Amino acid sequence: MDHFGLLSLPLHNPDYNIPPGQKILTIVELENGSNKAVNLHWGLIPSWAKDRAISSRLINARAETLTEKASFRNAYRHRRCLIPATGFFEWQSADAAPVHDTLAARTSSQTTKSKQPYHIHKPDNSLFAFAGLWEQWQHDQETVYSCTIITTAADAKISPVHDRMPVIIVANDYKRWLDKKSTAVEMTDFLAADAYICMQVTPVSTRINNPRHNDESCLR
Repeated sequence: MDHFGLLSLPLHNPDYNIPPGQKILTIVELENGSNKAVNLHWGLIPSWAKDRAISSRLINARAETLTEKASFRNAYRHRRCLIPATGFFEWQSADAAPVHDTLAARTSSQTTKSKQPYHIHKPDNSLFAFAGLWEQWQHDQETVYSCTIITTAADAKISPVHDRMPVIIVANDYKRWLDKKSTAVEMTDFLAADAYICMQVTPVSTRINNPRHNDESCLR
């Protein structure tokens, strides 16, 4: 609550393994300029969509084409959000060279037949926030609030694991990113901040591959 300037917080338990399609804690700005934490469906459903099925294809939005894609264009102008996290997971292809992290030994679970999962996080596992977009979708009597995470090309630290990475908004830019009055936001301004400079890339067990596993052992 202190980190994001919130007056209240919805009922929330720790999550260690959040797959797309589930509810994810999200910070949005209200009309009065205050921040509110809400639980949104991870997988954007544009207001014009005929059904919810499209959400599985819109869990991420590429920073390079936000102003071009109909699915994201309006949300980028009017409905930006922050998605709190203490880390995220990415999987390295089995044929890629291993990532060597001096602060964490590789697990014995890696084999040549499976992808190696990595946990990307701050050394102290403290909070940060992904850049996101949110939408409201209504159909018949159903209303769904959903979100997507913006990604960009991976930097030198993340590229050995994956060619894309989530955009992280640094704390000093939270207000500017969420500002509903600003509709001409330049994505490049937020990419310039080196939010990944202190991130660690730690190998973890393939236990994370099963979304039913949602406890602290997923980080080991």
